[in-house]
Amino acid sequence: MTPPATGQVAGHCDELLHALAPFRDQAGTAQSWGERLARVLAGGGRLLAAGNGGSAAQAQHLTAELVGRYRDDRPPFSAIALHADTSSTTAIANDYGVDEVFARQVRAHGREGDVLMLLSTSGASANLLSAAEAGREAGMSVWALTGPAPNPLAAGSDESLCVQAGSTATVQELHLVAVHMVCAAFDAALEDVLEGGSADDAADA
Repeated sequence: MTPPATGQVAGHCDELLHALAPFRDQAGTAQSWGERLARVLAGGGRLLAAGNGGSAAQAQHLTAELVGRYRDDRPPFSAIALHADTSSTTAIANDYGVDEVFARQVRAHGREGDVLMLLSTSGASANLLSAAEAGREAGMSVWALTGPAPNPLAAGSDESLCVQAGSTATVQELHLVAVHMVCAAFDAALEDVLEGGSADDAADA
């Protein structure tokens, strides 16, 4: 028989359940992001994503799902986790300072109409705030996944999905849920986007 969980272990589950209900109310944002991302990437655009620490892992999870696949087989799409280029990040940090590690890459890779997704449990990381500013200057759509609102990153982005939880672990766990919701919405929208493109191509021919 499995012994019951107590103390911090059970409390971890309780906090996640408590945060899940208000987070679910924001599911429409994740769906909208996935649908719009399908149009951007299918049209030849690109997703850039970044975060620090655990949020870096979540950002890289997102880009891996888009370059690879989420559930069903489909074409690969351009998605880059900025922190994963260790040579660039360390060179930029050394020459320009840590606050520029993402912003400089956004200026290099981002184009008008592309999407920049920034993940932060605090919503206050200086290097992500600089990246958001660089993304807006480049004409990108800047989306933020953060912890409790209000916070500077949510304010400095075009749109945000904020997890109302006091624990960093809970915020990160729901960020992973958000990543999967975006991917599910992306895949659901992609078929219609590609079919629409095929019809347009046929008409042009």
